[in-house]
Amino acid sequence: MARALGLNEDLTEALALAHDIGHPPFGHAGEDVLQAAMAAVGGFDHNAHTIRLLTRLETPYPGFDGLNLSWETLEGLAKHNGPVAAPPWALAEADALWPLELSSWPGLEAQVAAIADDIAYDNHDIDDGLRAGLFTLEELLGVKLARQAWEGVRARHRDAGEARLIPELVRELIGRMVNDVLVETRRRIGESGVQSVEAVRAAGRPLAGFSEEMAVEEHALKAFLHARMYDAPSVQAVRAEAQRMLAALFEAYRADPERLPPEWRPRPEAAAARAIGDFIAGMTDRYAIRQYRDLIGPAGLPEGF
Repeated sequence: MARALGLNEDLTEALALAHDIGHPPFGHAGEDVLQAAMAAVGGFDHNAHTIRLLTRLETPYPGFDGLNLSWETLEGLAKHNGPVAAPPWALAEADALWPLELSSWPGLEAQVAAIADDIAYDNHDIDDGLRAGLFTLEELLGVKLARQAWEGVRARHRDAGEARLIPELVRELIGRMVNDVLVETRRRIGESGVQSVEAVRAAGRPLAGFSEEMAVEEHALKAFLHARMYDAPSVQAVRAEAQRMLAALFEAYRADPERLPPEWRPRPEAAAARAIGDFIAGMTDRYAIRQYRDLIGPAGLPEGF
């Protein structure tokens, strides 16, 4: 999309790759645990933690903390979902060092990365949900957008079996969404008359996004995925167990910070909860499960989760 719109592809790719790097283990479920556990010291926000991670916690260079990213990268990561009226503490700290103009919209590269994220997880979750048996193709086709895409796929490949057509359905949906964004974004840019990135930031609204019709259809698809996948009882059970384990792990470190690796132990002047949050937020799902088993006992999640 960045290439088709004549944007900076390198910046867009950096934003797409890094925008969720602040997520803790178990994604949003883990974020809720850290938010509660760190409430007394400002809480936890994965978007703000992305900035903290990239400007402070990663230290590959001897002369300064962070990855020495451009201002445009940090600004786009901080605001890829739009202006930030009340920045969490970690984002406020970064903003004090590198003013990120949090009250304005980000550049088009960040806006494109944000809508690309929606397109990616909608469609990959369709694929995952079908393979996991959380819903059937027939149930999915009750969603207008999916049904229209399926009709197009079947019309082009009348002799192909269902198993071969499902990946083509996902490709078709991605293509329809991408093309809609390109047409709508060009329309908004032309209508707004913006001629510079400063004008994009001052436009007062996003310039990259779905058309009104596609936004309605995509919202219906999201509602289906929430009902049949994210909120499915089997998924909720895994989420609840993951949250229980992560909360117990946080308390184990809080009870004895010496259990943390030496480089992660809180300094005397720092809040222990923040050091623990930083360490846990950097874990993968599997590493968190392994730490739980080592410190507390058997985990209620399957091996290799």
